[in-house]
Amino acid sequence: MPFSSPLQVIEAQTGDNPTATVLILHGLGADGRDFLPVAEQLDLSSVGPVRFLFPSAPSMPVTLNGGYVMPAWYDILGTDLVRREDEGGLRAARTAIEAIVANEINRGISARRIVVAGFSQGCAMALMTGLLEPQPCSDANADVPSFMAHGTRDGVVPIARAEASRDALLALGYPVQWQPYAMEHSVCPQEITDLQAWLLRVLA
Repeated sequence: MPFSSPLQVIEAQTGDNPTATVLILHGLGADGRDFLPVAEQLDLSSVGPVRFLFPSAPSMPVTLNGGYVMPAWYDILGTDLVRREDEGGLRAARTAIEAIVANEINRGISARRIVVAGFSQGCAMALMTGLLEPQPCSDANADVPSFMAHGTRDGVVPIARAEASRDALLALGYPVQWQPYAMEHSVCPQEITDLQAWLLRVLA
């Protein structure tokens, strides 16, 4: 039976019979097309054909933005991101993303060769999905590597928040490659270069 996802997903392959999948989750207000140009800059030919998946988050009212309806993985209830979270939205998004990952495994891609990546809100979902499956700190995911990058001039998500996430993962024993860049809430060429090197290493 064909796979049916509640999310719209753009799919691209670098060749026939992919042996790895990179799933990229966009940020708040964007959609699956947002990171197509970044993926096009990645040269992963040495690890074989790769399938890229770009799901789009559902549109919903975002409290922080005055209830304006936009693509979002979950609602942002306020600027205090520690004490106020949209738990129901987070869990629903995680379930939808996990279904895409499970389908890739059913298509013959090893779980060890599936990378879940994301930007901003999409990064939060990537961490939640990739590190909490099948359950927190299980033997199955205790050595899952992470590449974390952040702009030192980010005025949307302060770098201290990213550093706290990095430190929490390191304290749990997860291997993390941390890369700060002199940029704002964005992506820079050096980050893409470093991400490519990391992907080539983890998918080798």
